[in-house]
Amino acid sequence: MPTDATTTLENPGDTSPGADPQTALETALIRLADRSDAEIAAGLADLGLDRCARALLREIVDRARLFPEPPVATAVEVRLRLGEERSVYTVTLGGGAHKVTPGPAEAARARLAQDLLEFLRAVYGAPGRHDATRELHITEPDRPVLDPADPEHTERAAAVTALHQLAGALARPQRSLNELAVHFRSDKWGGHWYTPHYDRYFAQLREGVVNLLEIGIGGYDDPDQGGASLRMWKHYFPRGLVHGLDVYEKRGIAEPRLFPLRGDQSDPAYLAGLAAERGPFDIVIDDGSHLNEHVLTSFEALFPHLRPGGLYVVEDTQTAYWTGWGGNDRDLNDPTTSMGFVKALVDGLNHQERTPAQDGPVSPATRWERGIGAVHVHHNLVVVEKRVNTEQGAPAWVPRDVDPRSWYTAPERSE
Repeated sequence: MPTDATTTLENPGDTSPGADPQTALETALIRLADRSDAEIAAGLADLGLDRCARALLREIVDRARLFPEPPVATAVEVRLRLGEERSVYTVTLGGGAHKVTPGPAEAARARLAQDLLEFLRAVYGAPGRHDATRELHITEPDRPVLDPADPEHTERAAAVTALHQLAGALARPQRSLNELAVHFRSDKWGGHWYTPHYDRYFAQLREGVVNLLEIGIGGYDDPDQGGASLRMWKHYFPRGLVHGLDVYEKRGIAEPRLFPLRGDQSDPAYLAGLAAERGPFDIVIDDGSHLNEHVLTSFEALFPHLRPGGLYVVEDTQTAYWTGWGGNDRDLNDPTTSMGFVKALVDGLNHQERTPAQDGPVSPATRWERGIGAVHVHHNLVVVEKRVNTEQGAPAWVPRDVDPRSWYTAPERSE
């Protein structure tokens, strides 16, 4: 979805692993939102009042797309204050327009004003009511308006709708992941049946400050196409930073909190550099090439950069059985396939119970067995939880290689 010129990221062309200015600003605002009033005020002053206000309004305008909008382009004047300082912007919504411009709106019928500290908390803070300093105003006509065909009626109705659209976006209502997938046309619901599983594992992280990386953007080589799932994740995690990696240039899909990166998931050096700059990650989703070799390379490179408690997801694991994709439908435990690797991870969950092998090849999954707490396997979808796995096994005195029935003698039956 190409963005309007007035809402385009400040540095949309930078798709290298290094953080761009917009990423740094949004990260700072998200982390600032949960601090004290004094810390927020100092942080906003340090970052620049107008720069912060503009970034927050871009975010709200983007969220407003999920709400009913006026049929024609309608201006709302937004006034944000921090102490004695004021910032005034015009937000235009409806009729295909979604933009933020500096300065007051000429003859705008709708106005929103709020303290910038509270506005920041409404956009990026912890859940709760953040509207105590908010003012909403509609300029009423100076005569009775009873006819729906009257232009005054149409303009007022459009202004009310636009104001409701902004207020609704600030309220941050939660939409289900299925709804978001349908809205953004992600194939994770319908094409596949992944979103109910995702919701099960991601719901507890939804209101957190989440750093997410998804491999595979979609849209093939068109720089303005793809990113449906990235937009879904961005709106599912209202305080999240969403990074998308693709082998093709995708700068045209850049949005607030959505950062397209160009790189090859089969290049471990590139992935390590990306993770060092953009990580650590809370969630990594591999929806890339689905070639088995690439899946294993990406896991090896990125799993170390997953935070403890983080989730690593591999989609479309059916290719583990497709020989043209490096799969194997005869040896189902082949460790060079994604599912063979996953099965070894499952065995690794119980590493405390196993007798270490004295000879023979060591599974590539062995190195991860102490850092994986759970492996959830669904149809064509695997979710791996990163956590310390040193739970004690059975006591050493319990024999491993003796039939336990030999420990006792069955009591004789009395006649």
